[in-house]
Amino acid sequence: MTRPNPITPTLFFGFVAAVIFGAALPYFVTDFTTFQFTQAMIYGIALLGLNILTGYNGQFSIGHSAFYAVGAYTCAILLYHFEWSPYAAIPASALVTFVVGFLFGLPALRLEGLYLALATFALAVATPQLLKFDLFEHWTGGVQGLFILKPDALFSGWSTDQSLYYVTLGIMLALMIFAWTMLHSRSGRAIMAIRDNPIAASTMGVNLPLYKTVTFGISAMFTGIAGALFAIVTEFVSPDAFTFFVAVNLLIGSVVGGIVSIPGVIFGGLFLVFVPNYAQDIKLAYPWMPPPWAIFGTFLILIIYFAPFGVWGFLERASAWARRKLRS
Repeated sequence: MTRPNPITPTLFFGFVAAVIFGAALPYFVTDFTTFQFTQAMIYGIALLGLNILTGYNGQFSIGHSAFYAVGAYTCAILLYHFEWSPYAAIPASALVTFVVGFLFGLPALRLEGLYLALATFALAVATPQLLKFDLFEHWTGGVQGLFILKPDALFSGWSTDQSLYYVTLGIMLALMIFAWTMLHSRSGRAIMAIRDNPIAASTMGVNLPLYKTVTFGISAMFTGIAGALFAIVTEFVSPDAFTFFVAVNLLIGSVVGGIVSIPGVIFGGLFLVFVPNYAQDIKLAYPWMPPPWAIFGTFLILIIYFAPFGVWGFLERASAWARRKLRS
């Protein structure tokens, strides 16, 4: 059974080094690059929610773009219509998406495997259309969407992009610590036991309906927080920003980073933000190359072929191989 790794000295110092690097990064790059790294962390938060649900609990979802949209629109509506503070709207968005995810998880209890995937697919397809529906147009802005303003920088020495970068970094670190603590607790062992053998888990006294619905709610909450941050950072939400392709991208990022990992979400987020841009740059530099999405697909195939357990899984195995070589 795959479990979260314990905190080894290598993992601890690697985490500290990553935090230091992340904290210093905005001082060495442009505001646009800072904005891109903020987007990567937002994706990472959404991927963390998907990993908890699919990688650790075994409930397959290809509809997390719907929860991403719920979080984004909850935040945007609170800012646009009620003039809330963005930092108050984020926890409100988290609560709303937890409730939505929990309620969706109730009927999903009867579904498994491909049937659950189809149900989440239907949710992802229906959500953009619901956001355009005339009945909700006053609140959602319909096809036009909603424009909101970025909050002022927290400190005078920071730009707005730097401030949002640090806010996103702090939230991502807090959620990663929360996820690691939860998965290493008794509840986390129950969550993973359901994935490995639901019948055996039920025999051992695990309340399957409760754990599966709560896990769905927590997963949706993480993705909703990411959606709220997306709305604040981009200053705009519209139904077309939350199509089914967003759900596919989240699944791609989860697999690339490592679907059964917590640190892997960082690599998944970076892949989703920077690799399409690199593919576009390659096409511009070499016009004879195939279209950018074909180049992106090639990168994806190479990663899956050489790192079938994701980038984080590859690093773990490479580190274990290096340690064995040093001991021999």
